[in-house]
Amino acid sequence: MNVAFGSVSEFFAMGGYAFYVWLAVAFTVIPLGLLVVHTLWQRNVLLADIRRQQGRERRIKDAQHPTQEVTG
Repeated sequence: MNVAFGSVSEFFAMGGYAFYVWLAVAFTVIPLGLLVVHTLWQRNVLLADIRRQQGRERRIKDAQHPTQEVTG
């Protein structure tokens, strides 16, 4: 197996095309990272809305059919 670059500095220089290569990497990795962050944020918002809705439904049900307390 051959190593494509002789040193780390050659790797980062990308044969003289470093600006274009790393710009392309940035334009790929940054949106993907933002997509992951946005997806996690939306998931938390959705779960909070579900919890809020379930609590609202439970309160409405309890108000319509209150439980009777046993008095002794």
